Parts: sequence; structure tokens; C-alpha cells
Amino acid sequence: MTTSPTQPHHPTGPVSVVALTGIPLVRAGDDLVALLATALTANGITPVAGDVICLAQKIVSKAEGRLVALADVTPSPRAVELAAETLKDPRLVQLILDESTDVVRKKPGVLLVRHRLGIVGAHAGIDQSNIEHGGASGDPNSDDFALLLPVDPDASAARVRAGLEARFGVRLGVVITDSNNRPWRLGSIGSAIGCAGIRVLDDRRGETDLFGRELKVTLINRADSLATMATLVMGETTEMTPAAVIRGLPPDDVDEPATSAVRPLAEDMFR
Repeated sequence: MTTSPTQPHHPTGPVSVVALTGIPLVRAGDDLVALLATALTANGITPVAGDVICLAQKIVSKAEGRLVALADVTPSPRAVELAAETLKDPRLVQLILDESTDVVRKKPGVLLVRHRLGIVGAHAGIDQSNIEHGGASGDPNSDDFALLLPVDPDASAARVRAGLEARFGVRLGVVITDSNNRPWRLGSIGSAIGCAGIRVLDDRRGETDLFGRELKVTLINRADSLATMATLVMGETTEMTPAAVIRGLPPDDVDEPATSAVRPLAEDMFR
């Protein structure tokens, strides 16, 4: 996966990141392409070739019907056991297990797992914030629903990209972002869990540095960098701006999935 020498690695001009305002609360079955197209027009943005549209995982999951009522979940004995160890709702733990291939670490308050997509993180990316709770009671603190990650975020990104390109007639990139924590670092950052129409990894190995020394390990994760840029302007709490446009990147004809950035298990030094 070597970067084409005919393509610049870095922007030659200014790069901008603009949050899209006016996107309504998304519900199951909503047309994300239509919502994004309307928001782009309302924000006075006409997409140009090379723009990257970033959207928060939550609106993708909601549109794809990934909101689960905990009342519909029956916890297994394993889930009940882990729930007692982690002080979590057994029904939520069952969803975490259903979405995961391995439990990596556990302690009160935390269940670290390897998601079926290969992502290692807390609670399989399942979230209970910024989603509707309460049912008939209307109690926002009832925690009676949970939102799962999309089944195939790369496929979701590809569908959004195809729809937007058909509407605007230009080549675009799409990144689906999610919050992620990293070992030995405090605080969450944006990461890319779904990608279409962009270069995910910029492999600089085999090139030379300023002094002619060969680069042997330099592999730049462009997708996560883009996701972090977008997350800074989209926000992660009450901003209600779950999408952003990144403009000014060099043209790139590569189309890689986000899964290409998942480290193979054979290279995991911390197992």
C-alpha cells in the first residue's frame, strides 16, 4: 500500500473543517443522504471534488435501526457473571458480548472487549448517551435503550458516498467517526470506523527523511486524523452537529475501508 508518487502527501493550501448545522434528530429508516444534502444546501456549501464528509456513528446507527430496547434482551449466565464483576446491567453486558469476539479486560465500571469489527475498546462501542430513553415514563435517566455500532460501517460509508456523489456530481470521501480511548492516554478522540473514497493509511516506509535516512516504520493513519479533526468541530455532547465537511485536502483517487487500519491479532503485543 505505497502512496503514489504523483499525489501530494500534504495539503498545498488551507484546510477547513465546517460543522453542518440544522440536521434533525435521526430516527430508524431516515434517509441520511437526503438529510446531509439538505444540510449542505442550508449551510451554503456546495461540495467540490476532494471534500470529505464526516458523520457521527450515532446518526448512522439510528438510521439503520441499531437502537435496542434492553427490555427485549435476556442475559445469559456469562453476562450475569460479568455484570456482577463490572457493576453493569446484565442486559447491557449481553449486548456487549453479542457484539464482541473477546473480553480483553474487566474491572468494576469497565468492560474492555474486541468488537467483531476488530476494534478494541470499552463496551463494544455501545452507547446510551444522546439517545431517547424513558419510554412511556419519559424518564431520561432510565437507561432502557442502547445504541449499537452499524453492522458494516464501511458499507454504510460507501452508501452515503454513492448517494451524495449522485446528487452533487463530484468525487467525495466519507468518514464515519466514533469516540475512542487509547491506552496510557486520558480522554477520548475521534476515530474512523467506516470509510469510503479516501486513503486510510499513508504508507511512507521506504521513503527517506530530510537527511536521506530510510523510513522503516512510518505508517500514517489519515482516516483517524480526519475523524479527530471533524470531532473537534462536531462536538460530542449537546451541539447537535453530527456531521462536518473537511475541504482543502489534496486530490486522491484511493478508496480504502476503515478495516484496513485494524491491527492484525498476530501483531498485538499486549494480548
